[in-house]
Amino acid sequence: MPHIQVLPDLLISQIAAGEVVERPASVLKEVLENAIDAGAGSVEVALDDGGVRRLRVADDGCGIARAELPLALARHATSKIASLEDLEAVQSMGFRGEALAAIASVARVTLTSRAADAGEAWRISMPGGEIAPAALARGTVVDVEDLYYATPARRKFLKSEPTEYGHCEDMFRRIALARPELKLQLTRNGRLVHRWLAAAPAERVAQVLGEEFTAAARALEVQAGPVHLSGYVALPAYTRAARDAQYFFVNGRFVRDKLLTHAVREAYADILHEARHPAYVLALTLDPRAVDVNVHPAKIEVRFRDARGIHQFIYHALERVLAEPLSAAAAAAPAVAASFNLPPPGAAPAHPRFQGELAVSEGGVTQAAQRYFDAFALPRLGAAGTFTPPAAGAAGPGGAAAHAAVPLGAAAAPALPRESPDSAAAVPPLGYALAQLAGVYVLAQNRAGLVLVDMHAAHERILYERLKSVLDGMPAAQKLLIPAVVAVSARDMATAAEHAATLDRLGFDVAPVGPQELALRSVPQLLARAHLPDLLRALLEELADQPASRVVEVRRNEMLATMACHGAVRANRQLAPAEMNALLRDMEACERADQCNHGRPTWVQLSMADLDRLFMRGR
Repeated sequence: MPHIQVLPDLLISQIAAGEVVERPASVLKEVLENAIDAGAGSVEVALDDGGVRRLRVADDGCGIARAELPLALARHATSKIASLEDLEAVQSMGFRGEALAAIASVARVTLTSRAADAGEAWRISMPGGEIAPAALARGTVVDVEDLYYATPARRKFLKSEPTEYGHCEDMFRRIALARPELKLQLTRNGRLVHRWLAAAPAERVAQVLGEEFTAAARALEVQAGPVHLSGYVALPAYTRAARDAQYFFVNGRFVRDKLLTHAVREAYADILHEARHPAYVLALTLDPRAVDVNVHPAKIEVRFRDARGIHQFIYHALERVLAEPLSAAAAAAPAVAASFNLPPPGAAPAHPRFQGELAVSEGGVTQAAQRYFDAFALPRLGAAGTFTPPAAGAAGPGGAAAHAAVPLGAAAAPALPRESPDSAAAVPPLGYALAQLAGVYVLAQNRAGLVLVDMHAAHERILYERLKSVLDGMPAAQKLLIPAVVAVSARDMATAAEHAATLDRLGFDVAPVGPQELALRSVPQLLARAHLPDLLRALLEELADQPASRVVEVRRNEMLATMACHGAVRANRQLAPAEMNALLRDMEACERADQCNHGRPTWVQLSMADLDRLFMRGR
């Protein structure tokens, strides 16, 4: 073995640079965060060759005194923390005191700064460390040239100029979203790309993500004690093929955290197609002592003291916003124009709920579904081709006496229902039905123009939400004739013992029958036909990290989604005008009505401008 020796400071910095300076975007992140900590109100970024040849950041912050310039480029020197107590409650973006030193060990760095109370500016360059007078009105300029000139092997791992610039621009966008009060400018190879003035959060979101996102976004603002969540979540109509529109900030810091990502994904689970990704800009603010940001040198990972509580807070906040019915959303202000206030817990639902008794028959899903859907069925067409209201006491979508018998007539120009208002301003969000196309789509007219509705997908969502509302809470348990013996890990055995009361409340009767075996004697009634070993293992795994009810709820919802699909109106089913309008009204009152149970859209809006473009009107 070679002799143990102390490494030189330069080599130590170059080793640290392997974690801190992954690519030009990493340099830009560290320098921009320093500008924020310096209280800058304006920041200008200039990139040449994707930041590899040159990366320059100028801010108008408090500046650095001449005597402290060498310390700014020294390892483990910082003005942001001085004790362990400061580290545990850190509020600054940077605090490790190693970023500039790591950058200076692999690139040529020139630091020019003028302190707020200084009469002149000073410059220090690395390598070398010479200090000389400079010309600068205020703030600090960090000039990084020839990245990885000192470690040329690292350059081989960099991508093309457009790719590296793309990473830098994404980093620039993150800072812009986190700090809308900043005036920001980005230049690429001498050409101005972005110039954003200080703006309100809603305006900055529109600047960075565009009008398409803001048009599909719903604003969110929720407070629970010291924890505050705000931002914008896009409806599933704006879902993406990649995760390129997901921004989560914790105390102003962009993070990638599995816990937060899981909470968001769970909130979208019932409305998002499995091949798509949600889009959102969310900011979580909490006591700095409740979150550990000193997990990784890049400071992009965090750890929460109350991880389960944070997960549930985010999940429920997003779920309630995304479930907002169309009628409530239409009555609110435009999505990004004002903050969105969640209804108080326990508030009455916006849509009617069926109050009948439900029971699962022995015949399986198809037979059980019929009993559910008979109560929710759309009004049927009589043999003479007239609209027949449901029998007295049935809870059809339009109500038992919502409409009188209406002949089908010509589909081209059906009469509007009698409740149709004279004023166009009172037209409901989805308007009124015009016709049915190919037995699949309902065409309606609203204030904006033409609405196309997939009647099967829309009805499926309505039935699904009603089933969930009827079965709100855990269903009754069903005893198993022969207990299922499940082999589990030692960790699962400990979890089952620790959470025995919770399992019992969920409808699971579990008892140990061996060193690593559990006997399952009863399960929730709706899940009796599920694969019990997999269900129990998933439940125990979830209990260790997340609230157990999510596993049961997901499995239950899978069953209800299948029932809803079987019970929804089928293609080629002819609907009377009254039936079509009843479907539209139920969609407006139904939660998550924009998507079916598989995440596909249930309706599409074509504005008059869209229609005019199709026919080249006005050209």
